[in-house]
Amino acid sequence: MNRNSEGEAAKEMASSAGLGFGAKWLTAWDQFWFTPRQPESLAVIRICCGAMLVYVHLIWTSMLEVFMGKDAWINADTITMIHDRDWGWSWLYYIDSPTLLYTHQAFAITASLMMTLGVFTRVAIPVAWWLTLMVCHRMTGALFGLDQMIMMLAMYLTWSNCGGVWSLDAWMARSRGNSWMRPTAAPTTCNNVVTRLIQLHLCVIYVFGGLSKMRGEMWWDGSAMWFSIVNFEYQSLDLTWLGQFPFLIGAITAVTLFWETFYCALVWPKLTRPITLLMAVFVHGGICLALGMWTFGTIMIVANIAFIDPELIQRLASKLVRRP
Repeated sequence: MNRNSEGEAAKEMASSAGLGFGAKWLTAWDQFWFTPRQPESLAVIRICCGAMLVYVHLIWTSMLEVFMGKDAWINADTITMIHDRDWGWSWLYYIDSPTLLYTHQAFAITASLMMTLGVFTRVAIPVAWWLTLMVCHRMTGALFGLDQMIMMLAMYLTWSNCGGVWSLDAWMARSRGNSWMRPTAAPTTCNNVVTRLIQLHLCVIYVFGGLSKMRGEMWWDGSAMWFSIVNFEYQSLDLTWLGQFPFLIGAITAVTLFWETFYCALVWPKLTRPITLLMAVFVHGGICLALGMWTFGTIMIVANIAFIDPELIQRLASKLVRRP
């Protein structure tokens, strides 16, 4: 009887321990996704992303008829054939009039500028995202990582209250009262959900980037960075003097590969997060300086702001504007 009672007691303790672990896990999961968050981090991303959208659309507009006109590099019929069995639809498939194309770009630039300044943010961001998406689907074959990152960030910002601070919306909210078009600076659950989605999406991008690099021999023998440095097509800063230090080149290659592959694990703990984000600045800043990819390197650094606490950004902003 004693052994039976002891066994039953042990089962009850194990069951209660399991329930306790499950309850803690559910609580942590709920806090991870649904804890209200301030909008400062997303506001910085909104400003930078909106400004980059303005820049990209200006570049596209400068060669608009080459990209999307009657004599485009890839004509509308070819694009339609490419996207025949996927969701890559665009109304620009059926437009080749220069007047209509330039009108489309004028609206896109205006919406992107409103997104940057925070004017009617809840309307401006989805409009800017949609008009850019139409261009991206039409320009298949002429897109780069910059365009994909901008679209990813703008898509998530659509669902946030990123116009709650550092925007004309916030200024109007203080002077004329709140409305659905003028977000407040109060913490909201949607800000947290959007931040988590950006964070997870960024982790997926990095882990697949690291795994794809592992398929190349140059990343294993330590020569990948050297071949990047001596690639004159992208070279904007002469770093060939590093060839005198092959050990240093090998070390930079190995550290970069390790950081990118394990970013998804290292960025979450508070102990390793600052180092991981600092490495992101070094890696993407190096891409800006050495390889001339200023826009792509900048937007990747901007995306990493999602991992910075909005309270920290708020304190830094307060120190910058504080008068002696």
